[in-house]
Amino acid sequence: MTNGSRSSADADPPYPPGVPEGVLAEIEAHLRQRELRREDLYQRARRLRRLAQGTMSRLHAEGSAPADLAEIRRAMAELGDWLRREGRGDEPLALDALQEAVEAVLLGAIVDRSPIPGPSDLGVDPEPYLLGLGDVVGEVRRLALDRLGHDDLAGAEAALALMERLTRTLLKFDTTRAIVPLKPKQDTARALLERTRGEVVMARFWARARPPAGAGP
Repeated sequence: MTNGSRSSADADPPYPPGVPEGVLAEIEAHLRQRELRREDLYQRARRLRRLAQGTMSRLHAEGSAPADLAEIRRAMAELGDWLRREGRGDEPLALDALQEAVEAVLLGAIVDRSPIPGPSDLGVDPEPYLLGLGDVVGEVRRLALDRLGHDDLAGAEAALALMERLTRTLLKFDTTRAIVPLKPKQDTARALLERTRGEVVMARFWARARPPAGAGP
């Protein structure tokens, strides 16, 4: 008669010794490769971001930067393709760089009076494109202020009208922040538009109140 105890013949087999060393080596190699890819991505994004920032400064100072803009478009398309092939999961590391590159290319089109390109034209996803579109509103404000500084009221009004069109375009999109953090860009664009509108209105008022050139006291 049994007493409920199990004999050695009925005992459970031993637990496995652990994760095999070969599996651990594969995991280590995978993580190392991902670290190397992330470092590569960081360097690519850093170069693109610096190029975009420098190009926007030249556009405002010189009014043209065709070679730089062509290089940005090439690097942006190359980075987008690299992300789709090798960087899945690490896209946030490149988001700032891509949106600044979009901003620079859009500003270049605006300064050159060229059609504004879309995401597919630039080889980027809609998310960084919309963020760059939001930022370029501030760059157009700089154009408006520059025109006011040169007493070019018509030029400032044209820039203001473009700000209004870009802001209306930006406000068409209503999506969750988890997909793209667009709401802060929309709020900033709206605030910049209102501030610029007030400045242009004041400039218009003073232009009308100013006595004509050569008029007597």
